[in-house]
Amino acid sequence: MNKVNVEWVIEKLLFISAISSSFIVFFIIIFMLHEGIPALAIGWDFFFGMDWSPSNNQFGIFPIVVSTFVVGIGSLLIAAFIGIPAAVYLAEFSPRWVHSIVKPCVEMLVGIPSIVLGFFGLMVLIPLIRDSLGGWGECILAGWIILAIMTLPHVISISEDSIRAVPKAFKEASVALGATELQTIWKVILPNARSGILASLILGMGNAIGETMAVLMVIGNPNIPWIPSSILEPVSVLTSIIVIGINYAAWGSMHQHALFAIGIVLFAIVAILNAITTTVIRRGVS
Repeated sequence: MNKVNVEWVIEKLLFISAISSSFIVFFIIIFMLHEGIPALAIGWDFFFGMDWSPSNNQFGIFPIVVSTFVVGIGSLLIAAFIGIPAAVYLAEFSPRWVHSIVKPCVEMLVGIPSIVLGFFGLMVLIPLIRDSLGGWGECILAGWIILAIMTLPHVISISEDSIRAVPKAFKEASVALGATELQTIWKVILPNARSGILASLILGMGNAIGETMAVLMVIGNPNIPWIPSSILEPVSVLTSIIVIGINYAAWGSMHQHALFAIGIVLFAIVAILNAITTTVIRRGVS
């Protein structure tokens, strides 16, 4: 076999490896649609119904979707409030020795299993909330804090890289015109790094919405979901409904079809967020 043939074989193998992920996603979507269409066919009552009670053959997911976004957006706001200033500090102000300590610690958060963070929330955070703020302890606030911890590495790492990618000439020109360092960061660096920062936030939102085990352990998961009116109330989110319900849903029942339909809704939300992230990054690059 000559060199040309070897290169051709390697090229085809690489092509197969690259396209295999697309086929895997395609077959997963087909399977989920096949199992979830009977529930999706319910239509308005499925997407905007207020009652989720499989024992009574009621499969409205509107309160669950609202609770999912409340938990996801709240955790993202906390992560942004902490993560973006941390990224600015690491990129612009931190000494080398501080950066060499803080950055690996931030990235190490990604490697902590979600079940460990959930156990921490269950044993430490929930009793703290219950004793200091009242309520059941298992609530939206606990979900916010745990998911914010899980989202922080994405926000800090991507935001810092975006800030560092801003050409130094921009900063030097701003300082030469008489702007202070803080004014330069606020008026020059952050606006030019906004695409990467927004991408980190949207990506973090997708991760927060798709998280299962950690949020399952700390948000309460009431038997009958409702739209929350306080951050100290327990809620159910899309992922927790699937995990809890799949254990006792009869195969081929409408309950099982509804769980697959929830998976389709969750997949669509995360796919839309990923598409927005890709669009934001491409516009930033162009």
